[in-house]
Amino acid sequence: MGDILIVDDERDIRELIADILEDEGFSARKVGTADDCMREVMTAPPNLLILDIWLKDSDMDGIDILKRVKKEYPNIPVVIISGHGNIEIAVAAIKQGAYDFIEKPFNIDQLLVVIKRAMETSRLRHENTSLRQKDRPSAQMLGESPAFKTLVLQLEKLTKTNSRVLLTGPSGCGKELAARYIHNNSERAQAPFVVVNCASIEADKMDSVLFGHEDKNKSYSTGLLEQANGGTVYLDEVADMPLATQSKLLRVLVDQGFSRLGGVDTVKVDFRVISSTSQNLSHAIEKREFREELFHRLNVVPVEVPSLSERSEDIPLIASHFLKLFHELHGHPIRELSADAAGLLQTMPWPGNIRQLANVIERILILSDGTGPIEVTDIPDETKTQTNDPEAGTISPSLASLPLREAREAFERDYLMAQIKRFSGNISKTANFVGMERSALHRKLKSLGVVNSGKSSGVTTKAG
Repeated sequence: MGDILIVDDERDIRELIADILEDEGFSARKVGTADDCMREVMTAPPNLLILDIWLKDSDMDGIDILKRVKKEYPNIPVVIISGHGNIEIAVAAIKQGAYDFIEKPFNIDQLLVVIKRAMETSRLRHENTSLRQKDRPSAQMLGESPAFKTLVLQLEKLTKTNSRVLLTGPSGCGKELAARYIHNNSERAQAPFVVVNCASIEADKMDSVLFGHEDKNKSYSTGLLEQANGGTVYLDEVADMPLATQSKLLRVLVDQGFSRLGGVDTVKVDFRVISSTSQNLSHAIEKREFREELFHRLNVVPVEVPSLSERSEDIPLIASHFLKLFHELHGHPIRELSADAAGLLQTMPWPGNIRQLANVIERILILSDGTGPIEVTDIPDETKTQTNDPEAGTISPSLASLPLREAREAFERDYLMAQIKRFSGNISKTANFVGMERSALHRKLKSLGVVNSGKSSGVTTKAG
């Protein structure tokens, strides 16, 4: 049901409370000094701390321990007990964050009621935190394409295991969303999901960020690995982790524990590891930039997250999601994509993947006017710029939303106008270059609405 740490310098009291709690189905740990208490808390934080005010042979009393625990582990509820209780001590304990105060000799039923309420309060606090994390709009996964459905099928299988996962795919394709999906649908969903951004943490600070640090007075700060205890650690862009830290992480995965920087006590941890990379780790191993032993520890189940171009039919759905999201976050008018705009977005290559699409949608909402459907003309020009690549299934974005006949005419018009300008308005040279008779070229230009004044700057089209 829960892990409870009992701290009392009287052995009989410790044993009595432990027997009562174990009869109720709780797990109990027992210590008699302040040092032993802090060592237990640091090694494996309990679900509840039952703490005596007066502790013999200890440098800290119960209030000192209470202050430190509430500072470093604010979510651990603390119940204070004392055989020398008075109103002043009780008030002081409550002010410092104690859940309740019980005076010795205590009534067993009263003690159990307080403990169960404290445990329930702690459970609800963790549950509310977890629900807030899971309810983040940015953690939604959307799609109907075959590539997306294949990905979700793989992720579903992983939610039922505790195996380590290595997510691969280009930057911005949604690897963190995939990791959150695994965590939020696993047995660890109520525990923390801690992100380690390996690419953004300075190399000389990485160890401190991961493992925390401790000074000679036993005062310490917890690292990300300790904060993830019971939950999931997501190592984002793990290839950017320094080699020295890779060796230490490998040892953690083997031993399921570590020491904080400057400390000697072992901190035991239990967390799932999900990693991601946009790099080729095999090449990194060959160049001795990534440890092969760590790769094999992390790559238990490899999962490739498809790029946005590989699931282009999902683009209208994802774009609509961002339109709604930016309305909720920033108050932009609710708008929809026109069919032509949606078609154009689907033909674009998207090297920045989902992240780039989100940026383009937000830019459109900021720069374009009105509340009507978003049209092709609203899409930023630099976003549309690309080269034709038939093998990749992409064409010039300006033609993508047109029927074949209109697209062919638009291409011919742009092409001929460019050639006329190239030859400074000389129709004879233009006709010779494009392989047409002069008279045929005149007829074609007329049918396309192109007017040539005979000067390079005088090529225009008729308003149609």
